[in-house]
Amino acid sequence: MRVQVFLIRHADAVAETLALGDPHRHLTPHGRAQARALGDRLRWHDCEPTHIWSSPLVRAIQTAELVASGVHSALPIESLPALAPEEPAKRVLGALAAIDPASIVLLVGHEPGISAVGALLTGDPAFRGLAKAEAARIADGALRWRFSWDADAPVIAAREGARP
Repeated sequence: MRVQVFLIRHADAVAETLALGDPHRHLTPHGRAQARALGDRLRWHDCEPTHIWSSPLVRAIQTAELVASGVHSALPIESLPALAPEEPAKRVLGALAAIDPASIVLLVGHEPGISAVGALLTGDPAFRGLAKAEAARIADGALRWRFSWDADAPVIAAREGARP
């Protein structure tokens, strides 16, 4: 068995300014609602993580906290520097390889890095990027579904190519 992974892109965040650098950007009120809604939806679909890893940037940590609350997880959010922007996706694979293969891991990060992790996990170099507050479930090395914060149901991987 391989580690099961839920890739999550952070929710909507405030814009970077001279006074507020990129690492410190926080979620907007809309972004907070997106992250809560995504957590609720993931709970409906058997998302019971054993690990929650997030980029160290504020918007990702906040997204991870709100999603964890939505799935009713009391796990600590672990900051994983490999999920920060500009970090090589292969570093995330190294962290995943070091844990129990029966683990279920929520990874909260940024584009294009989070989809690069998806491409490596699935072996699909054309792995489509995640929208803000969207999750992708990867199990046994294959994309199973994607789920947006405002969707009624996940988009099953076999039907993904049919989306407009």
